[in-house]
Amino acid sequence: MKNVVLLTIDALRADHLSCYGYDRTTTPFLDSFAEQSILFENTYSTSSHTREAMASLLSGTYPDEAIEDDYSISAETVASHLADTHLCGGFHSNPYLSRAFGYDRDFEAFDDDLRLGQNRILGLIQRALDKFVFNRGSYHARASEINERSLNWLDSIQDEEPYFLWNHYMDVHGPYNPPTDYNTWSDPISDSDAQQLYDALSGGEAVSEDDVGRALNLYDGEILYTDALIEEFITELDRRDHLEDTLVLITADHGDLFGEYDSFAHPRYVYPELTRVPLLVRTPETQTGRVQGACSTVDILPTILDWIGQSNEQLAGRSLFDDVESDRVVYSTARGEDDNQHCRRIAANQRGHSHLLEYDTQRETIQHERRIVSNPEQSSANNCDIDWGMLRDNARSFGQVHAESKSAPGSGAEVEEEIERRLDALGYK
Repeated sequence: MKNVVLLTIDALRADHLSCYGYDRTTTPFLDSFAEQSILFENTYSTSSHTREAMASLLSGTYPDEAIEDDYSISAETVASHLADTHLCGGFHSNPYLSRAFGYDRDFEAFDDDLRLGQNRILGLIQRALDKFVFNRGSYHARASEINERSLNWLDSIQDEEPYFLWNHYMDVHGPYNPPTDYNTWSDPISDSDAQQLYDALSGGEAVSEDDVGRALNLYDGEILYTDALIEEFITELDRRDHLEDTLVLITADHGDLFGEYDSFAHPRYVYPELTRVPLLVRTPETQTGRVQGACSTVDILPTILDWIGQSNEQLAGRSLFDDVESDRVVYSTARGEDDNQHCRRIAANQRGHSHLLEYDTQRETIQHERRIVSNPEQSSANNCDIDWGMLRDNARSFGQVHAESKSAPGSGAEVEEEIERRLDALGYK
């Protein structure tokens, strides 16, 4: 029996984990978990935004193939590939990954924390209970709730049935306000002040250096909290003797900015602070090591299929159980919105080096290009010799193939008030 557990964390940038060299101990559990795992140093998400990044991660295809113009998922996901052999459960509270956008397809159990079709009065009562009785934020379920729901599901299925379990944790996503015990680097903040601070950052308002510092400190506290709750979840799996039969993958959909490039949160760009994410892969055989070569979140589905003895050569990614070449190039993309709907932003990434370009689909021309070294110290230590001309050509070639595959996104699918309320609180305008 081969089980698969996929834990994804919203808005977690790799360089804020202590196992990736961050100077704060934000991830004491993941630091120890990494010693039992394969840690991929240079993993890049395919996009900087959940709508594109998670569709791609779950389907093993790039965003232009994974989603429709209204951001509904169209490609087959992990659950679609595993439904015939595994019981599939998904637990999260991100509205863009909900039933409204088709993410429940082929899951036996799927809890997106939304009360769709609920009577308006009952909805208001539930929100009041969440806030004043259960001390629960109005914008997402805490990791403790996601753990409880998913473990209850695991306990409900037969031990001999293999399963695929996907938990998506929203705590690191703004508004940043960690529980008191994990608010290590900041003074306490109320929910309303946390929301106001995040709205100012993500909305492009003028903010002070103190505000930016406070937001970053709160962000790190959310990481510390999520790390502790992942430890609790893994401990419960171990207590149930599941780890001996289970592949565990821990990663993120994208990162957040804290003033880099004069930007905050996760705008529609492909800077490495937004696209470089953690990736830990633990097998029952406890293969270990650190891989320097670039890999992508599109590699996650092929890796899962390889683990259970399947394959699909139509996927964009590849199994990470194969050797990752040191010179491998992977890609990130982002579609512009509003006045920039005609823009496609592309990055070709190789071992901490990125060539970025912006392609104008109306003029069919490249408007901007730049080079970024995201980890100069690592680059120097590993004697990285990057062929920037090759990286530029790869970015341009990828853009030519993928930039025109989808028309500019529209206003999105018709969604209920509950989804609109959650999206607004999370900074999605």
